[in-house]
Amino acid sequence: MKEITQQQITAMAPNLAAINNAKKISNSGGFLSRSRSEDDTFYMGQCKGSGRSVYSVSADFIDESQPVFRCSCPSRQFPCKHSLALLFEMQAGKEFEIAEIPEDILQKRARKDAREQKKAEKAESAAAQPKKEKKVNKAARSKKLKKQLEGLEMLEKMVGGLLDTGLGTMGGVSLKTYRDLAKQLGDYYLPGPLFWMNRLILEIEKYQRDSDTSHYENAVDILVRLRSLTKKAEIYLNEKLEKEDMEDDDSILYEELGGIWTLERLNQLGLTKENATLVQLSFDVTYDEAGKTYIDRGFYADVDNGEVHATYNYRPVKALKHIKEDDSMFEVVKTPLLTYYPGDMNKRIRWEKSTLEPVTDEIRRKVMEKAYKQIPAMLKLVKNQIKNTLSDDYAAVMVSFRQIGKIRIAEPEGDAEGTVDGENGKNTKSMQSTKGAKSTKNAKNAKNDSGMVYQYVMEDAEGNRIILRDKKGCEGTMDGLISLSAAALFENQVLFGIVYYDSTDHQMCMQPYSIVTEKAIVRLLY
Repeated sequence: MKEITQQQITAMAPNLAAINNAKKISNSGGFLSRSRSEDDTFYMGQCKGSGRSVYSVSADFIDESQPVFRCSCPSRQFPCKHSLALLFEMQAGKEFEIAEIPEDILQKRARKDAREQKKAEKAESAAAQPKKEKKVNKAARSKKLKKQLEGLEMLEKMVGGLLDTGLGTMGGVSLKTYRDLAKQLGDYYLPGPLFWMNRLILEIEKYQRDSDTSHYENAVDILVRLRSLTKKAEIYLNEKLEKEDMEDDDSILYEELGGIWTLERLNQLGLTKENATLVQLSFDVTYDEAGKTYIDRGFYADVDNGEVHATYNYRPVKALKHIKEDDSMFEVVKTPLLTYYPGDMNKRIRWEKSTLEPVTDEIRRKVMEKAYKQIPAMLKLVKNQIKNTLSDDYAAVMVSFRQIGKIRIAEPEGDAEGTVDGENGKNTKSMQSTKGAKSTKNAKNAKNDSGMVYQYVMEDAEGNRIILRDKKGCEGTMDGLISLSAAALFENQVLFGIVYYDSTDHQMCMQPYSIVTEKAIVRLLY
């Protein structure tokens, strides 16, 4: 009988409600009969519906990476709760009688095989023929690029003026000017800059409400980013016009201006890897107020090379009912074709087909072997990444550590005892265990019962250290780290997290997301 895990069921479900409803059906004995093929590729059952209705439900696993679900119920969800309930019946190990595969299923398989064979023959024939250049309406593309340049010129004047005069008068700025400009950016085919303008407006609104200087700093950062984007984008678009190159390419500027990549185009550009094996290290959900969108983000380690990349699932509030929510993944993902988006250290990734397997000790060991061994070498790469104004202000990395602990630091009016060097983390002062520490919510440092102030740090094999601290604006994880009771987790393991620059005290810091050991990946979030 085929083995299936709850993680696999969750990955196939359209939403949490469907999973909960499917569990209720299975737990309440909703199936009147269950059967399976002798080769374990086909499962089916008769499931009680509302009233006197009885639905025929089936799951076809002839293609492991893309199982086909069928149900006679009128639900528009796919797979429906009855199909998921059938999977829960399998997961529970309930008895399935051996039966022949229905003739109509065999016919559907045959038709599918014929379609795929025809598709393969067509692709093979196309590959053998000289490639025809894709026809591009150059006149229309040229007109669009010129329109974008006009919009960038307008944006550059506004941003340059604000940066030259400063934002000291933010409290009295009329938001109508910014909102009018934002609307115009949409007319100039610049949804990317439009998004950042909306974020700028939000920061100004917040500043006018509470006068918190952090909103001022955020607004300045956005303006710097917009100025960098306008200058780089103007060069990029002018070069394309001069060369009459109207195709979208692998430049990150295409997406920054608002271009949308298709999977087909990314594959055409060669941004792929065959037979990739991935392990999720962390998962989180954030809400982007400017875009009114929920973002499901999963960080994955490539088992072959240790590179850390991320999946992003965007769920606009207006379309929440129609977009499946991502979730934590606790199994190995194997995909025949992994596709990358243009980027640097932590590229966005996606795939169409995949199979799931249990995470083994060997897999975790391979992941651990690929982690950075020295903090200074890691910091050098991270700094080169985040100094690019168009990149994220953090980088996700795995680092091997000798120990994680706390060091006593200076009281506000006392002498420092164990001050950490923000450039390379070097420090020879003694470190104490995190066990028994008293944490303070969203605080940089922690105090024990005697009032002593401590700083949490990670130390590599050579004694280099980096501060461990929650990044402002991110869901906190330090309390979760401090509350871990197993002492073995704080010695000779691998820490995964995001490294960033904290401008409040000019330090490079790391927010921990998970600890990777040979036996488990201990997550501090979901």
